[in-house]
Amino acid sequence: MMGRNFIGLRRKATNALVRVVPVRRILAACAFVFAASVPAAAQQQAQSYDLLPVPSVTVYPGDVIDRDMLKEMNFLPNTRSRYPVVDNIDALVGKVARRTLVPERLIPSNAVEEPEIIARGSLTRAVYQSGGLSMTAGVLALEAGSLGDVIRVRNVDSGQVIAGVVQADGSVKVGQ
Repeated sequence: MMGRNFIGLRRKATNALVRVVPVRRILAACAFVFAASVPAAAQQQAQSYDLLPVPSVTVYPGDVIDRDMLKEMNFLPNTRSRYPVVDNIDALVGKVARRTLVPERLIPSNAVEEPEIIARGSLTRAVYQSGGLSMTAGVLALEAGSLGDVIRVRNVDSGQVIAGVVQADGSVKVGQ
């Protein structure tokens, strides 16, 4: 009996000589013919990958993302347009992970958020400004909030609940 990789002659039942060619050689010849028929533009387009940021270490919920925690990897073309993922390292730096981010996996855009400036239950101040008039009051935050979020706060003196916009300095702007 002849082996699988043997190329040679074999006698058929009719006593005629037939050349035996292994399947591997036939597939290699087909692949060569196919590769030669693919246009150069299609081959070049197949090489254009999306360069997207991924964690280089495990990032746990509540961790602030630093540039050292990230790297860029190549993904299939149009990955950026098919999936809601973060596509820029600069957009991730300084954000907080909402869930565990696994190394070398894409980062969904809803898996990160702005860091909280005001924590729930913390004391802060509410600021009202209109023209030349400026008033402040001590308030208790009923919700956590990031920059630009609208949160509810309770006035510590009157107990009245009001809504305001979180400012960069940690105060809450009320009115207007």
